[in-house]
Amino acid sequence: MRAKILEEKKVRKSKGSIMLKSKELFLKRARRNRQALRKKGETKLRLSVFRSSKNIYAQLIDDQKGSTLVAASSLDKDLKAVIKSGNDKSAAEAVGKLVAERALKEGLKNVVFDRGGYRYHGRVKALAEGARGAGLKF
Repeated sequence: MRAKILEEKKVRKSKGSIMLKSKELFLKRARRNRQALRKKGETKLRLSVFRSSKNIYAQLIDDQKGSTLVAASSLDKDLKAVIKSGNDKSAAEAVGKLVAERALKEGLKNVVFDRGGYRYHGRVKALAEGARGAGLKF
């Protein structure tokens, strides 16, 4: 038994397995989050977040139709002049406000928040708070 544990530790130390482990954890979180969203609301729209190292993106998706209704990102022309960088909390909050304004203009108010595999912390949390502050309900 002890030999098996030591072998597992050796495998974890290699770079490839650590990266694979974090990717697996991300996918497990994403799968768990999507299952919870399906239980919450089949008819509600989904506010999906994608976070890269340099920018953040948000879109409202209608899963029944399979289409994106509203989208915003830190690369939008409306935000480029306002934000200094696309990878900080202030940019995420601005993107949240922008996607909420566009959704309200289309008459969409109730959504479920899909954080994907990202933890509800930092930029993802700032985007959600910005959208809530601008009038979206989730």
